[in-house]
Amino acid sequence: MAESGKIDPMHQFTIEPLFGTDHWAIGGYNIAFTNSALWMVLAVVVLWGFVALGMQRQLVPGRWQMAVETMTGFIDNLLSANVGPEGKKFVPYVFSLFMFILAANLLGLLPLGLFGSHAFTFTSHFTATGVLAILSFSIVLIVGFWRHGFHFFSLFVPHGTPIWLLWLIPFIELVSFMVRPFSLGLRLFVAMMAGHILLEVLSSFVINSANAGPGWGIAIGIPSFLLMVGISALELLVAVIQAYVFALLTSLYINDAVNLH
Repeated sequence: MAESGKIDPMHQFTIEPLFGTDHWAIGGYNIAFTNSALWMVLAVVVLWGFVALGMQRQLVPGRWQMAVETMTGFIDNLLSANVGPEGKKFVPYVFSLFMFILAANLLGLLPLGLFGSHAFTFTSHFTATGVLAILSFSIVLIVGFWRHGFHFFSLFVPHGTPIWLLWLIPFIELVSFMVRPFSLGLRLFVAMMAGHILLEVLSSFVINSANAGPGWGIAIGIPSFLLMVGISALELLVAVIQAYVFALLTSLYINDAVNLH
């Protein structure tokens, strides 16, 4: 929150050390436990709790078991459709990736501001989404070279490429392939950051218009508040869609490594 009653929309993305760890360092590198790390841990705890509650293996599944089986079935179908039968090997990873991102996105939307605090969406930082993207990209490279060896490079020469374009097409395909982790992480980061900035800006309209007087509150504050409600609902949808898109693109990239399409 800035001075003079103004709201800084970027303040919510500030990474801050917690629990007196701001002076922790090893070899000159700060290793403080930050608010970003805290919400990562919370996302892992939520994911672990969700899976643990659903692994009761009852003959008549309860709600939690049904929910877990539905989500794992959803990821299994996603990989089967995009990779084929061998996609089952990657279900644990893609399921964990999808659920971790989904938990992070949804936790970041919790209305903790009503209680004097605020949630932190670490998927709105490219450092976090970039690491997830590099992890997926690394798996693609490992699987590709493990299965195909140097034949994996044939991925950069599409079938039917004219001989006279062999000097150009492989270079374009290679650049497109190397950009994948950047675009994968950037897409999630931009989508989550943009929505949160918009909500913060609208909240400043509501607060400042209310402070300016009843007339401004009615003319600007109420429409802004109603728009915030609508955008909050949209953000819930975006949180799910972005987790799905990340998992979908990861499965498509894995398909390239497995089947060399």
